[in-house]
Amino acid sequence: MNTPAKLGAYVLGLAVIFGGALGAGSAVGSVSPPPATDGHQVHTPPSPGQAADGHGAHTETAPSQAATKTSIPGGLQMSQDGYTLTPETTTVKPGEATDFRFTVTGPDGRPVTGYQVQHDKKLHFIVVSRDLGSFQHLHPEEAGGGVWSVKLTLPGAGAYRAFADFAPEGGTGLTLGADLHAEGDYTPKALPAAGRTSTVDGYTVTLDGDLTPGASSKLTLKVSRDGKPVTDLQPYLGAYGHLVALRAGDLAYLHVHPDGEPGDGKTPAGPEITFYAEVPSRGDYRLFLDFQHEGTVRTADFTARAGELPAPAAPSPEPTATPSTSGSHGAHNH
Repeated sequence: MNTPAKLGAYVLGLAVIFGGALGAGSAVGSVSPPPATDGHQVHTPPSPGQAADGHGAHTETAPSQAATKTSIPGGLQMSQDGYTLTPETTTVKPGEATDFRFTVTGPDGRPVTGYQVQHDKKLHFIVVSRDLGSFQHLHPEEAGGGVWSVKLTLPGAGAYRAFADFAPEGGTGLTLGADLHAEGDYTPKALPAAGRTSTVDGYTVTLDGDLTPGASSKLTLKVSRDGKPVTDLQPYLGAYGHLVALRAGDLAYLHVHPDGEPGDGKTPAGPEITFYAEVPSRGDYRLFLDFQHEGTVRTADFTARAGELPAPAAPSPEPTATPSTSGSHGAHNH
């Protein structure tokens, strides 16, 4: 083979190799778009003019922008970026109130004592059962020396996951997770079926919108009672509602807040609360909405599926040819 022919074959070989690598990379990337770099997949980044606490106007994030965020979803690690969640105990007696204490240590190995206030609190503490049937949104108190304390009651025996959602002074938001255990025999419950309606204490909450993996998804939740829209929701932690989403299986954590805020002159106090959420992959998610009305905070829950493909359409019957008649064209078969 002469030199030009050899060179041409070499270039062709490289094209095949890199083309195959590109195809493989695209296939892998389509499984789960990368989440946020700060490990806090949960918070929608502020848009221009939006308050630093995540409230205010929303600008949807394009999938290409989401793909630039690299890390794992929030809540899957006890340690990240030098910060570690350390419970003083991981075993709790079911049905008994426990003074549950924990610390968050920083990169210097010392308990963190400086936190940014987010949504009216320095730290949000979420506890769920591993089967996602139980949910608690708690707010611990500082006991001194970087120790947090909260009254925790686990409703029954089984495995639980705790999440600390916070932003240290001078740092970005983080969500760290730790496993807890309530002693006793238990059988995990099946995930509730996917649905768009939830009832709690006489209130009905309906969900409109779908979760799209790797893209900003608009979710609207509408609150009613006795068939009438609730138009006087009360602010709770600086918002008309708080939404937490957890991926079934590994409990990847997503924490979002509604579009707008109380008192901004444009956000109504119900019945609708609109959120923009981004989930990292296809699959089942549990959604938990906290809302306050008449002085009481209630939680509505849903199971939602992200990236569910529509059922294929039934094939059309083959058209039947019609013999043409004088003065007409008859049926056309394509």
